[in-house]
Amino acid sequence: MIKILIAIIVLLIIHLQYRLWLGDASISQVHEYQQRLDQLSAQGSQKKARNDALYAEIKDIKFGHEAIEESARYDLGMIKENETFIQVIE
Repeated sequence: MIKILIAIIVLLIIHLQYRLWLGDASISQVHEYQQRLDQLSAQGSQKKARNDALYAEIKDIKFGHEAIEESARYDLGMIKENETFIQVIE
């Protein structure tokens, strides 16, 4: 009777060790999942920073005439009335 109980306990320990090291949700899988989660978190942070910058630019364009004027000057080469345009060539 004791031998059977010891055999069952040994088999249970072997089974649990197998699951810990090689089975589903093993230590190596958990480590891989953690690395992937860290990568996705970093990507999410980068995208959030980019979105925040775009939202700030949109807000500037909606509510600030200076931003529109600046964009027209640099992107389209526009000048104001009664302004003299000077181009410096280096």
